[in-house]
Amino acid sequence: MSPLLHGGLVADPARGVVTQADLGVSAGRIGGVPAGDDEKVDVSGCLVMPGNVCTHHHLYSSLARGMPGPNRAPRNFVEILELIWWRLDRALDAESIRLSALVGAVEAARAGTTSITDHHASPSVIDGSLDLVADAVQEAGLRAVVCYEVSDRHGEAGGRAGIAENARFLLANRRPLVRGMAGAHASFTIGPATLDGLVGTARDLGAPLHLHLAEDGCDQQDSLERYGERVVHRLRRAGALEEGDLVAHGVHLDDSEIEALATSGAWVAHNPRSNMNNGVGYARVSDMGERVALGTDGLDGDMFAEARACYLRSRETDLDTGPEWAQRRLSTGAGLVGSVFGEPALGGLEAGAPADLIVLDPHLPTPLTEANMAGHLLFGVNASHVRDVMVGGRWIVRDRRHLLIDEASLAARCRAAAPGLWARIADDPGPGAPKL
Repeated sequence: MSPLLHGGLVADPARGVVTQADLGVSAGRIGGVPAGDDEKVDVSGCLVMPGNVCTHHHLYSSLARGMPGPNRAPRNFVEILELIWWRLDRALDAESIRLSALVGAVEAARAGTTSITDHHASPSVIDGSLDLVADAVQEAGLRAVVCYEVSDRHGEAGGRAGIAENARFLLANRRPLVRGMAGAHASFTIGPATLDGLVGTARDLGAPLHLHLAEDGCDQQDSLERYGERVVHRLRRAGALEEGDLVAHGVHLDDSEIEALATSGAWVAHNPRSNMNNGVGYARVSDMGERVALGTDGLDGDMFAEARACYLRSRETDLDTGPEWAQRRLSTGAGLVGSVFGEPALGGLEAGAPADLIVLDPHLPTPLTEANMAGHLLFGVNASHVRDVMVGGRWIVRDRRHLLIDEASLAARCRAAAPGLWARIADDPGPGAPKL
């Protein structure tokens, strides 16, 4: 079928365009007027816009809601990792990896997110883990870029296994809506041999890197103590920050690092809600150029909520910040995903662009125009308004119901699997600090 969406208000935030128009979809792309016997979708009173993109997600955390807390309250960021998140990722088995990715992808779709850049970690199940994630996201109908989190926190053998999993997936993957990157945790858990191996493998395979960068001051302290230079400069020297690479957070960077990052050609995933939740500080993203996009760092797949937090947190820091700046951050992620897929028009609604779009019925109480679109997106539109979702010209959500997944059945399977995952977490005493 080649649907025609008629009667709606079409908004293209990346181009700043709002128009009352019909929108045709043909062969998975925007454009063309379908024949009379094809699908005609009434979107009168609705807002049609490109699907949102989450540029930094951890789908493996989807079953974390309600999991047992640590035996004591973490006192700093490293302890948050050691006592909570690293215990979770070690407890993951194949079934919990698959279910976490599936329910996370479904929830992201229902929130209007059509693309996810996922950063996966499961030290007890490394080999084949990216297939579990990719198959689940594919089952949910979303577009995705996946990678495995390379780290030496369980020894260099674990780091080598992570590199091998990234390479295996990059060479074997043939899924039409899934691509790969080469992932890494952060400088403070990656030794020189593993970093060199990861960068070499990524460059040999023509894959961009996706890594955590200076999320907390501990990353800088470690780099200065062990390598005599700040993290960005260590990574640049190793060839790990180049055109098309992706870094997450970038909270604790000095002026020289921000300049190096902004001129490197790398993308930055800004995760304001996660940064606030972990108390790590505010990233100076307004100084990092126009390749700053938004991620959720595993909290959820709701990019409308992330965009609002992005604006409010930036506004708190600098009253000169306007809503248009946050609107651009919401739109920028499509450029990253489009670059990986070789689809430069991804994230737009012009003719020929991939048909990744969403239909919202926000019942707007005031007019939406090109001049005030940013204000509407930040304060008038939210995930509850998402009615329909299309990815690659295929409907995956209609009338707020996921068409590919029985959501009630999936939720029941997750509720059955979560207690076993939580029991394994509770049985894990937690490691000491990484020793590299």
